[in-house]
Amino acid sequence: MGRKWNNIKEKKASKDKNTSRIYAKFGREIYVAAKQGEPDPESNQALKVVLERAKTYSVPKAIIDRAIEKAKGGAEENFDTLRYEGFGPSGSMVIVETLTNNVNRTASDVRAAFGKNGGNMGVSGSVAYMFDATAVFGIEGKTADDVLELLMEADVDVRDIIEEEEAVIVYAEPDQFHAVQEAFKNAGITEFSLAELTMLAQNEVELSPDDLVQFEKMVDALEDLEDVQQVYHNVDFGE
Repeated sequence: MGRKWNNIKEKKASKDKNTSRIYAKFGREIYVAAKQGEPDPESNQALKVVLERAKTYSVPKAIIDRAIEKAKGGAEENFDTLRYEGFGPSGSMVIVETLTNNVNRTASDVRAAFGKNGGNMGVSGSVAYMFDATAVFGIEGKTADDVLELLMEADVDVRDIIEEEEAVIVYAEPDQFHAVQEAFKNAGITEFSLAELTMLAQNEVELSPDDLVQFEKMVDALEDLEDVQQVYHNVDFGE
């Protein structure tokens, strides 16, 4: 799992450099979650998960409050959740998650981002079967044994616990996100270096230097799109 953690770190570091963009994407996601259920995280599990993820990216309270208030106000802006799948150079695979109020625009933009950067969009299901939906937490200041013990005491099952240099990484089923989070909080752990719902590749590929540059351009082009929320891939960026 170590290389997967490196890719998650790389992805998060990239987003940390583009704060205005990531804040806007979280604002949209918070609005959608709040509008689809109660605008209260204590009674809306989807909203609670989004807010916990937003916390690890230091999304300002003003942006969170504005999105929730917009949902409370009965705004009529509607978004569809759509997934696109595609391929980059040398066996690289990409999943693109979007929230859009204009499906035709989004499909065209995603297809162009692939095509102009050496990739091509595939059909639904052509890539996703090679990825596993996963909840991932990063905990600092604890050992893997500490984390295993507290999760066992809370009777919470997880896929794996890995001790990295910076943190202990916990991989769990997506529907266990809240259970893992609560187990940590009940043990006095309220700060996470990572709290994500992600798609992890079952197998990763290494690209040549030239292909890696091309692939990064493609991913950057996809992530720059207004309607794109997440981009997942199977490329190993190394240490």
